[in-house]
Amino acid sequence: MSGAMLRVGIDVGGTNTDAVVMQGRRVLAACKTPTTADVGSGIGAALTEVLRQAGTPPERIAAVMIGTTHFTNAFVQARSLSPVGVIRLAAPATVSLPPLVDWPPQLRDAVRGPVFVVRGGYNHDGSEISPLNPVEIRRAAAELYAAGIRSVAISSVFAPVNDAQEQQARQIVAEILPEASITLSSEIGRLGLLERENAAIMNAALAGMACDVVRSFGEALQARGITCPFFVSQNDGTLMSPATALRFPVLTFASGPTNSIRGAAFLSGVDTGIVVDIGGTTTDVGVLAAGFPRESAASVDIGGVRTNFRMPDVLSIGLGGGSCVRGQPPDVQVGPDSVGFRLTEESLVFGGETLTATDVAVAGGRASIGQAAAVSHLDSQLVAAALERIRSMLEEAIDRMKTSVADVPVILVGGGSFLAHRDLRGASRVITPEHAGVANAVGAAITQVGGEVDQVYSYERRGREAVLADAKQEALRRACKAGAREATVRVIDVEELPLQYLPGGAVRVRVKAVGDLAMAES
Repeated sequence: MSGAMLRVGIDVGGTNTDAVVMQGRRVLAACKTPTTADVGSGIGAALTEVLRQAGTPPERIAAVMIGTTHFTNAFVQARSLSPVGVIRLAAPATVSLPPLVDWPPQLRDAVRGPVFVVRGGYNHDGSEISPLNPVEIRRAAAELYAAGIRSVAISSVFAPVNDAQEQQARQIVAEILPEASITLSSEIGRLGLLERENAAIMNAALAGMACDVVRSFGEALQARGITCPFFVSQNDGTLMSPATALRFPVLTFASGPTNSIRGAAFLSGVDTGIVVDIGGTTTDVGVLAAGFPRESAASVDIGGVRTNFRMPDVLSIGLGGGSCVRGQPPDVQVGPDSVGFRLTEESLVFGGETLTATDVAVAGGRASIGQAAAVSHLDSQLVAAALERIRSMLEEAIDRMKTSVADVPVILVGGGSFLAHRDLRGASRVITPEHAGVANAVGAAITQVGGEVDQVYSYERRGREAVLADAKQEALRRACKAGAREATVRVIDVEELPLQYLPGGAVRVRVKAVGDLAMAES
């Protein structure tokens, strides 16, 4: 093996932690290890095993990219969340709908701190509804300090149009709470006060955990002699630095499916199509557009909380290798319940007593896993009916994600990809690339650095061409600032959304730029 530097991609899932070592476009080694409760030791075990397989010393690793579901799972389960103080700049408007009004009781109780609705906010054209009152902000900050709150979310009406009051409020709060983690809604969410405010509160609630998780990432690498920089995967298919991950842990939500979609594109060479990622418990179906996941255009529900920050458009269904199979032909059900990570203990092919999707796949000749003799007694009609049910579930999911009746390429990835038929309706071709089982880790390893602008502009004031030119330049600048190599940065997406209900030719402009990591070899 040459002396070229290598990259490591790691994806921490709910059941397994996958890792790969890559040199350029080649996957040199890949492994799966059990995910651990303390996340760091699971990453460490995966690193040790994948480096052993690659036969490479730690000093040859140039960069490590990590994707994790840790923050998503913690929020949904209302686990290890910090209490959040909320300051909304909106009075006298919005008082009838206070912060956290639409949250499920369990989550609301887990994060609720003191809530303040004070004067401030903007109209749709950026003019003030009411001036900010520094005295009110200082009073609120003093109460938060007295209550022991160290995570704060600040929101304002129409902050994406004008964030000046949120910025001013942060400065005042930081004077009184210098060690607090402060999230501004304008930094994360989009138009829609409640959804954007919810996203800011979510992010603030994860601040304490973010410190522990990011620190454990670094310690796991250092313990194995890896001293290179590491990065964390975002849910838009790009990387962020550890410092950014500390500030915005919420941007890791759904980064697992995103990594799988990016890995599927890389491994298959297909940049437009449908990606079907079949795991142990669920199947995630996403759309691949120009090599990146299609973004959801609607508000997203996370744990029962509506938000409007960027998320990949992914459909999850209860189908996986551990899905339980019940019933008799022709009425056979597959999932949504699953044995999950206990597959190797409870499924028939591994000596258990639960009939799973993996068992019928082995009985039907789809896979060679465990002991085939353990399922030889299964009725052939039952096996055929279960496999047909799996086919129909996948075909329905694919159809729901398509935007036209035309057949499209379908890329199968994930450890349960053997469940799928190779002649799915709606697919122009079905592709299962090499290393499909660790596509998520590959996606993490090849992830690029991004810069994004998402802002409301007035075309009447400045003109469309001038606005787009400035937005593109700013997106390119942000990508370079985030660590992209300037020569590789390019704009990959421009979206213009006229806001008909606003005057002045108001248009929401989104521009996304990406480039290769400056210190990673292409």
